[in-house]
Amino acid sequence: MYSPFQLTIKYLNYYLTASGSKGHGMHSPFVFDFITKVLNDKTNYPEYEKAENLRHKLLMDDKMLNVEDFGAGSSISNKKKRSVSSIAKHAARPKKYGQLLFRIVKHFEPDTILELGTSLGISSYYMSLGSPNARVITLEGAKEVANLSNDNFRLLGLKNIELVQGNFDDNLSSVISGLSAIDFAFIDGNHRQEPTERYFRQLLPKVNNESVLVFDDIHWSRDMELAWESIKKNPAVRCSIDLFFTGIIFFRKEFKEKQHFTIRF
Repeated sequence: MYSPFQLTIKYLNYYLTASGSKGHGMHSPFVFDFITKVLNDKTNYPEYEKAENLRHKLLMDDKMLNVEDFGAGSSISNKKKRSVSSIAKHAARPKKYGQLLFRIVKHFEPDTILELGTSLGISSYYMSLGSPNARVITLEGAKEVANLSNDNFRLLGLKNIELVQGNFDDNLSSVISGLSAIDFAFIDGNHRQEPTERYFRQLLPKVNNESVLVFDDIHWSRDMELAWESIKKNPAVRCSIDLFFTGIIFFRKEFKEKQHFTIRF
């Protein structure tokens, strides 16, 4: 993983070279629509408060959990026992990106959502709120973290979220085989090149023209940057949007040629 200093330098370079966030001069109607209606949507949706209430509750929880790490580790802590509050503070997606997930899901209205990396379930909750009628399947490797998230889903009355506990390498194939299609996927686990590319290839047979894949931490390490570049080159990918901390993949055939965008967010 990159050091905080390296990441800061990379972010500054991204911020100075990325396209403006207003969409001016954007020649792709699809991407312009995405920028104006999703990235730049400043509506204060009431669902935001619901998800942030869960975050606040978790930030106040000092209970210790055993956290098995099946991926590239944490940039904050590699301890096996961590408090819920520490995980909520350092590992959960920040509010800005949870709300972005909500808006993307709300905009595209997917029927089936797959998440690799539940953590404490904040992003799962945001996506569930974005498309209440969707089926949300979320995978989490760490048993005690998964149990806590499941408890919270039950307390919140979320009946459209199904949590599968276990290593992605053991469970992902069987989960995917049970789905007729994957309309939306959020990949936030492992953070190494080979597994990230492998998960992408496993998802491919079930994606369609309208499917959207969101990859977390695409510039977190050299490994993740290599994975992101490899995924963009796949023939099925027609368009990508790089928001630095998040990468978005589209398969829409209306893009006759591949188009890749780096947009300030």
